[in-house]
Amino acid sequence: MLNRQQLRREMRAQRHKIPLPTRQQYSDLAAKTLCHHPIFINSQHIAGYIVNDAELDPAPILQSIWQQQKSCYLPVLDPHLDNQLLFVHCAQDDLLTTNRYGIPEPKPTPEKIIAPKNLDLVLMPLVAFDEQGHRLGMGGGYYDRSFAFMQTNGKSQRPYLIGLAFEAQRHEHLPIADWDIPLHGVVTEKHFYAFTKDLL
Repeated sequence: MLNRQQLRREMRAQRHKIPLPTRQQYSDLAAKTLCHHPIFINSQHIAGYIVNDAELDPAPILQSIWQQQKSCYLPVLDPHLDNQLLFVHCAQDDLLTTNRYGIPEPKPTPEKIIAPKNLDLVLMPLVAFDEQGHRLGMGGGYYDRSFAFMQTNGKSQRPYLIGLAFEAQRHEHLPIADWDIPLHGVVTEKHFYAFTKDLL
């Protein structure tokens, strides 16, 4: 079996093989699936992300969040804690600046920051996923640290952690670590994979 680093490299390459127009088409299909699901309809405080490294693009979902006057949040690298994220409210016309990874972020003013446990739904990028709800990220552990409280509190139903991915990123069985935080579901261009009964 490949180790996590080898698997990460291989699965990122799979993602990059998908032509950009196809990635955009798949992103639209995934958005349509998610935005019609009760988990999205019933959520008010939703965290997304800005596309990077040939990920599934959540931009169509962010548009729906703003159109439906829900609250949209984007991840920002925490300037005080290593490898952790802040979630910062972002309006459609907010000015974004790029972080050290070249990913755009809103400015983290105190009144715009929401505690992760107060989010209803978190849309998470990933490198690979399996049908047991395991997620392989880019390796920094940002999301795992930011949602570590869900591991100690049992599988809290707030927030729901939903991965966004292409079918090409599905793997039969991922190697997992003790600190990995499992997903509640994954949305691809073809399916909504539900890993908890309340999402079925």
